[in-house]
Amino acid sequence: MTRPVHRVAPSTDIPIRQDSLRAHNLVLTFRQIAGAGRAPISRSELAAATGLTRPTISRIVDELLAAGLIEEAGPARSGSSGRPRVGLQPARTGPAGLGLDIRADVLSACVVDLTGTVRHLDFVPLSSWSPAPVLAELAGMARRAIAAAAAENLTVVGATLAVPGPVRDGVVRFAPALGWRDVDAGGALAPLGLPVLVDNDARLAALGELYGGEPELRDFVCVSGEFDIGAGLVLDGVQLRGWGGEIGHVMVRSDGAACACGATGCLQGLAGLGAILAAVPEVERDLRTSPAVQIDALVAAGDPRILTALDEAATALGIAVSALLNLVDVGTVLLGGGYSLLASWLTDGIGREVRRRVLTAAWSPIEIRPAPLGPDAAVIGAALSAVDRVRRDPNAWLAGLR
Repeated sequence: MTRPVHRVAPSTDIPIRQDSLRAHNLVLTFRQIAGAGRAPISRSELAAATGLTRPTISRIVDELLAAGLIEEAGPARSGSSGRPRVGLQPARTGPAGLGLDIRADVLSACVVDLTGTVRHLDFVPLSSWSPAPVLAELAGMARRAIAAAAAENLTVVGATLAVPGPVRDGVVRFAPALGWRDVDAGGALAPLGLPVLVDNDARLAALGELYGGEPELRDFVCVSGEFDIGAGLVLDGVQLRGWGGEIGHVMVRSDGAACACGATGCLQGLAGLGAILAAVPEVERDLRTSPAVQIDALVAAGDPRILTALDEAATALGIAVSALLNLVDVGTVLLGGGYSLLASWLTDGIGREVRRRVLTAAWSPIEIRPAPLGPDAAVIGAALSAVDRVRRDPNAWLAGLR
């Protein structure tokens, strides 16, 4: 029996109203101006890039200028000759995003403007891992950041909290390294009066490296080691959504120790910063000092146990990363979070395993190096995530001004 085929009319069959067309063209134009790493662009270049007429571009540009979303960058020339053009770029005042992050030793808050420039960065030592005091401290940091932004004519339009674990609807479902389960972090920050998102720190670190790192980075995996080990993935300049990123809970040793997540043999138990530091048991874990900094100090002191632990961690990381690279074709592995501070002792061991295990490595070498933004990537990515809502669609901001 043949099943009936139910077809859904494509979106092109739906009529576009005049106001929808105007909103679409405004988004199209603004994205050309606000593109990551893009130089100021002239009105004539906008017309050529979007296919819109000069009068339409002029009207949209005037509206964006009046709303304070863009600004003129001064005279410039497209080439060696011709009339000077006036460039357009995102404004350094107006909408801004707020990022919040929980690290192994500090809480951090960051504000970025529409250009992606960091305008405020604050740190408070971590004194507890319990949800209530952590979220209360973050709320206080957020209020101070909002006030600092306002003093620079910036309006924080949203906040994003980076956490080491899977999140659903603002609830941290399980963060083994923190000991959090079903914590409504979004609800705790709701009194800020802003839209608040909660997302995985590794995904946000990858977003930070994409928009705030090096412009040529378009295909990469960012492996972050701080509380937990996570991996954010960017393909062709787009962050992969729906990607769990919990590489720290991939099994790398069948006879490995029990993990806080309930499984055994996880990468976290071999390559997590806490596991590396545990190789020197007489050194107590200090909440006020990053474990990466403590590890670095032990290396500087020449302790052979920490060097052995780092080599074992690099091997375990190489096994897990190789499995990922056999599934996804990227040419760069960034070591983020605390790993960025320890890259000198990790890259060789990771590279050794990658060359052994990744099928394409023989003819397509994979670069392994520290992440440009280092430990700040997650909080910067969180702030960029918040302001990116305006960058993707400025119509809601414009509607609020009317």
